[in-house]
Amino acid sequence: METTPVPSAEGMHLTRLRDLHDFEVADGSPDVRGWAVRGADGKRFGDVYELIVECDALKVRYLDVELDAALNINQHERHILVPIGAAALDDDGDNVFVPALTADSVLNYPPYQEISISRDYEEAMLRALSLPVPSRDSHSPFYEQPGYDEQHFYHNRRPAELPSSFRRRPDGDVPPRGELN
Repeated sequence: METTPVPSAEGMHLTRLRDLHDFEVADGSPDVRGWAVRGADGKRFGDVYELIVECDALKVRYLDVELDAALNINQHERHILVPIGAAALDDDGDNVFVPALTADSVLNYPPYQEISISRDYEEAMLRALSLPVPSRDSHSPFYEQPGYDEQHFYHNRRPAELPSSFRRRPDGDVPPRGELN
């Protein structure tokens, strides 16, 4: 299977982790795919379906959240992206919390059409989460803002000194087709 980049306004630099056969979640970082996603109200509104990563930076930028079918959203709008720093891991259980959303407010969140991330979409997500939107003429990199802070997300669930949340697999450590993360 060929790697399928996720386009953005700055070029095709975001990719689903599952498409990167040479990469895996780093030791010491929990693999949150499949974990329940809960809002400020504590109600579960979906599960982490995939991690959207920036290979050059070795950083997870977004959580691809598949919304619960009970929310009665049409099949084509059942996924949303949440910037990694807008969420946080439960200290004890396998839950991801998104304090800026609730089971009701998530219904108004911009849906994610797989393999289609534009800067306009990224800005719409930040606005929906009441996070600052950097100006387009800003000279600071887009992902260097609180909404993309991995340390906020992992908090106490991984050592702070880990340089990244995913890594290149050691040579020869690629699982057989069908057994990829």
